[in-house]
Amino acid sequence: MRTVAITGTRETGHRSLDDYASLFEAYLRPFATGAHFYMGGAKGIDSLTLLWLAGNTGARLTVVTPGTVTQQPADARQAIARTRDRIKEIVELGAAELGTHAYHARNRWMVDHASMTIGFPHADEPTGGTWQTLNYTAEQGKPRLIVPV
Repeated sequence: MRTVAITGTRETGHRSLDDYASLFEAYLRPFATGAHFYMGGAKGIDSLTLLWLAGNTGARLTVVTPGTVTQQPADARQAIARTRDRIKEIVELGAAELGTHAYHARNRWMVDHASMTIGFPHADEPTGGTWQTLNYTAEQGKPRLIVPV
């Protein structure tokens, strides 16, 4: 079974939902058959990919949070609740304090459990969690697909 970590920007308001659906069709669909996806449970790309994958594929889905689901932003909690029947597992890493260290630990956990990473960085963000995840993927010798949004 192919395992795929998803990472991406939290800032997604600059594109329409139809644009994201087209991107996911082009860049997630080819990997979806028989796959298991790990998503970070945050707002933005994490929630959008969770909703799209749950509604358009039969892939296995795992949501990974740095702390707990209740600590996630409202948009993310809503996406998780809407797709709960399709989520195979929710992994709450239990960080006592949410911050850069906790988010990076969550990202490394997902990459460590995946065979590849698909990243959707914001075109204007040269650094941040998405790039940390993509760079960690490369350091682990795993393939990565980068789709700027």
